[in-house]
Parts: sequence; C-alpha cells; structure tokens
Amino acid sequence: MIGVKRLPLGIQNFKEIIEGDYVYVDKSPYIYKLINEGKNYFLSRPRRFGKSLLLDTIAEVFHGDKELFKGLWIYDSDYEFKPHPVIRLDMSNIANKTPEVLEESIMSSLGILYAAEGFDVNNRIASDAFVKLILLLWQKYNQKVVVLIDEYDKPILDHITDIETATANRDVLRGFYGILKSMDPYLGFTFVTGVSKFTKTSIFSGLNHLTDISMREKYADICGIPAESLGEHFSEHIENLKTHKRFLQCDSIEGKILEWYDGYSWDGESRLLNPFSLLSFFRAKKFSGFWYSSGSPRFLLDLIKTKPESYLRLNNAKIMEYMLDSVEVDKITIEPLLFQTGYLTVKEITQTTGTPIYHVEIPNYEVREAFNLHILASLTENDDVMTGRVRTEVFGALKTGDLQNMLEILREFFASIPYNLHIDLEAYYHSVFYTFMSVLGLDMEVEVSVAKGRVDAVIELDDKVYVMELKYKKCPPEAGEEEKQQLFEEALAEAMGQIKERGYGEKYRGSGKAIYEAAFAFLGRGEIELLIRDEE
Repeated sequence: MIGVKRLPLGIQNFKEIIEGDYVYVDKSPYIYKLINEGKNYFLSRPRRFGKSLLLDTIAEVFHGDKELFKGLWIYDSDYEFKPHPVIRLDMSNIANKTPEVLEESIMSSLGILYAAEGFDVNNRIASDAFVKLILLLWQKYNQKVVVLIDEYDKPILDHITDIETATANRDVLRGFYGILKSMDPYLGFTFVTGVSKFTKTSIFSGLNHLTDISMREKYADICGIPAESLGEHFSEHIENLKTHKRFLQCDSIEGKILEWYDGYSWDGESRLLNPFSLLSFFRAKKFSGFWYSSGSPRFLLDLIKTKPESYLRLNNAKIMEYMLDSVEVDKITIEPLLFQTGYLTVKEITQTTGTPIYHVEIPNYEVREAFNLHILASLTENDDVMTGRVRTEVFGALKTGDLQNMLEILREFFASIPYNLHIDLEAYYHSVFYTFMSVLGLDMEVEVSVAKGRVDAVIELDDKVYVMELKYKKCPPEAGEEEKQQLFEEALAEAMGQIKERGYGEKYRGSGKAIYEAAFAFLGRGEIELLIRDEE
C-alpha cells in the first residue's frame, strides 16, 4: 500500500487533505473562474456531495497561502493569492428547534467569530451582529470581506413537514441573510450553498443579487467526482481490490462502481460519482448504500405518503428547468425537492424553441435500491425481514412464471398493511405494487407507451415478458363476498379487455420470450385478484 493516497472519508478540511496526502480531485479551476467572473454566488447540491470541502477550499484560496496549492491548477495561474478576512458559517451546526432557538444559536456562532478576532459583541439581534462583524473585519484588515455560508437551508428542511416551524425559521433566515445585499460594498466574495433553493418570494427575496450556478453547464462538475477521472485518482485502490475475495468473480470492478455510484448530472452530459459513497466503498471494500443510509429522508417519505401518485411519475419524468430550480416552503412539490436532494438527476436535456425540457431519472443502483425499499416500508410499515422474505419468494415466482403463487404472496403482503395506512386511491395501490416489484431488483417500467395507449407496468426477464394492467375498485367496508366478487370480475374484465383491445402485448411478440398478460384488481385492505393470459 506504499504510495497509495489515503481516502479523505469524512474530512472536509482542505489543508488537512493536502498536508495528509489524501486523494483530492482538483476543483481550483472552478474557483478561479468564480473569482474572476463575479463575486456573489449560490450553489445547490445534495448532501454529502462535497459542498463543505469546496467552501473550505475557497476559504483557503482567500486566506492567501499559495504554497498550500502547489501541484494544483490555480498555483500556476495568474491568481495573486491576496489575503482577505473570511466569515465562514455552517448552518448544519446551528440549533433550529424553534425560531427563537435558531436566532440564539446564530448569535452564539457569531460570538465565536467575534472572539477569534478580539471583538466585543454588543448586539442581541443576529442580523445586526452580522452587519457589525463585516464592518469590523473590513476596517481591521482594510480588505473586503469574504462570506461563505454552508447548508443555508437546513433550519427549514429539518422541519419541512411542519409548515409553521419551517415558515418561522425561514423568516428568521430571510432577515439574517438579507443583510448580505446591503453590505455588498464591503464584501469581496459571497458564496452560499444548500440542498434546496427556495423561491425569490421566500428566503431568496433578500438574496436576489446572488448568481445561481446550480444548473450552469460550466459549473456542472464543481462538486463530485467525474466518472472519467475514476481511474486517474483511484487506480491503486481499484487494483488492490482485485485480490480481495469479494471481487475475484467481478469482471470489471470499475464498471460495477459506476453502476452503483455514478450517474449524477446537472447538464445532461457530464456524469459524476457521489464522493461519500465512493470513498465509503473503498474503505469498506464492499458495495452498499452508504450515502442513503447516512441520513434519513423522513421528510421525503412523508411527502410521498401524502401524494403516492407522485412516486409513479418520478423515473424518466420530463419537466421544465424552473420546476427543478426552486421550491416553496408552504407549497412543496415532490419532483424539485427530490432532484435537489439527490434522488433524481438530469439524464438529458432536450432543447426546444422555448424553455429546455429536462429528462430526470433516479441516478444509480445505490439510490434506486435503497429508496424503493424505504418507500415500500413507509407505505406499508412492513419490516425489512418480511420485505426480504417476500422479495425472494416473488422473484422465484416470476422466474418460473407461477403468477398464482405470486398472487398468494401479494395477498399476504397487502393484508399485512395496517388499516390506517390504506388510502382509497388507485395511485396508492399502484405505488405499493410498483415499489414492491422494484425492490426485487427487477427493471420494471411503468406507463409504457405502445401504439394504442400506455401499459401500467412491464417486467422483462431473460425469457419472459410480463404485461400488467392494474385496476382499483373502491369497496364498501360492509360489502359481502358476493359484492366483492362482482367488483373483482368487473375490474379484471376491464383490465384484461384493455390489454387485448389496445394490443399491449404486440410490442413484445417476435422477441422469442414467453408473454404473460396479467390483469390485477385491487379492492383495498389486502383484497387482490389476478387474471392471466399467457402466450408462449
């Protein structure tokens, strides 16, 4: 292992990374470009994607220690490395249980910065103390001040399903951040990062002087590890894995790494790996959902539970840029929030005469596998043990074409869902069914376009194709067996009739695979039936 650079897992300090001989992907060309093209910026990227390290690198550039950057692009550039006073605030370390606690915690953080410079704090209002700190630094160093704010939105996202607290915290932050615009004559550079971008009627009403580079093509790679640089920076680590027992049967370790952790994009062309996941993989020497398990997406799961139909639209959705660009605190839309938090990414961009259309999808295997499993658990409250057992049994039934056996498993699974979680909407049962199949690791397509319509779901195996139509009939709680049977027959006839009349299976004829046309009928609360037509 001599000569192999160390892995900076969990290290967000640029100086420690450089002096400790850790792997570092050079982002200094982007920093140089930012400094020379403007002075006030905003960047949205998912958590654990390198934002904090980027800010720390920017801070070191403005501290002026040129020798720290020896061997990096900016060292040999014409940048002068003139020292500037730097204010660095990390809002992920700020307590935010209530707006009062938030204000007090911000004041505490500012107090630490005051003390470090030998200043006295005479203010009780955070925004006033912030203004005074900027002016004192400007006077002390006779240089414009650099302000770097990390995770600016965390006090809001922590309460995204509690609109009252989220809105109150937003108001505190709006007043605090708002002073940046008025203090612009004393600021040499401002950079704000976060997961989400709240609209200009929200926090950004006071930050409308910031240039948002989140979707700018030339800054698409400013965070993350470019897929094409994987070999350049990690070749020794990949080589060392080839003798590990877990990877002896792996044809291409690099290809598997890309399948698991690659796929993030903000311009539809460049592809980036999640730094936290990649470094965790090399440290653990195994493939796993490191990024997903490092933080609970509870607020996302809660939002999807309230609008289960939104989950069916996620993969390969087509939306406008403004929909990805911002969200409202009190009017949360699931697609932009999922994009900004890293559960969706840009697959490609279609240029039109008007606004470009963004095609978004789940970025990679790590996110898809873990997210589907958590969505299923959230919609059904089944534990991982039951989900894992059912997963194995259903996969076996699909492999052998035994849909009747799969029906029995599905009945048991739906019957296990607590009564209070059932939602009398077809979208709810579609969502549960879709996530149920997705966690099997199967490539299930939903809303598949064919000549005469859209198929609800299609699963393709090596030798079989399942064309599936799902129907839901609302069943009165007091309904007897005869009424239930009638509802089932109506739903099954409607679904199978649609499959036949619209020729849903035609697309797959001639493939050499056995075609199974399956109609599923749901009445809710575990009531499910199946009608099959198979064609060899």
